[in-house]
Amino acid sequence: MKIGICCDHHGINIKEQIIAHLKNLKYEVVDYGTYDKKPVDYPDIAFKMGEDIGKKIDVGIAMCRTGIGMSIALNKVKHVRCAHAENINEAKLTRLDNDANALAFSTELPLNTIFEIINTFLQTSFSNEERHKRRIDKIKEYEDML
Repeated sequence: MKIGICCDHHGINIKEQIIAHLKNLKYEVVDYGTYDKKPVDYPDIAFKMGEDIGKKIDVGIAMCRTGIGMSIALNKVKHVRCAHAENINEAKLTRLDNDANALAFSTELPLNTIFEIINTFLQTSFSNEERHKRRIDKIKEYEDML
């Protein structure tokens, strides 16, 4: 699995630790930035990664101070389903029920919690239940109308 990762200036230190963690688990990682603590506009970074989801990368992982800004920006990219998760249960359900292809979270969470959220997200597969497929298809159809 090829994973994209991005952050704003609030996540630079955590991002490096996450990349090391993912590489240790044998995932291929593409770093979309930012690369230093200089303030940046998170939508620019989120859009860049989001446009590659499903093309150059399988899933995306994004972080900012709250995770909410990255989530909002990523969800503006066609066919990206980004979930903001604060715990393991949300990370699991967003893959199981929503087939999310991007994950966003707060850089203010404890690092061990972040690792647990990421691991759960990456290890959970979509349920393929008819009701969930139907709902996702409705989202895709709406996006295609825009």
